[in-house]
Amino acid sequence: MQYFVYLIATIKNDKVISYVGYTNNIKKRLSLHNSGKGAKFTRGSNWELIFKKKYLNKQVAMKEEYKLKKNYKLRNKIKLKFLRYKQDK
Repeated sequence: MQYFVYLIATIKNDKVISYVGYTNNIKKRLSLHNSGKGAKFTRGSNWELIFKKKYLNKQVAMKEEYKLKKNYKLRNKIKLKFLRYKQDK
């Protein structure tokens, strides 16, 4: 089974807020976050998928999720691309 590590983002008070997770079904997980049934942190916002990476097993995906959660430089780089994309629209 394939798993994904993902980064979702929303803009609140001119600030990009992000959340990192892993799943085996990206579409379902994103809809759960947006419907208020996902992680408690994500409730009450409209989230957009801004990064995903596929892994072939759950253990590797969980390790990579942990690394992305702790790697603030990489998260900020991804969020900056997201902000530029939003401003160009």
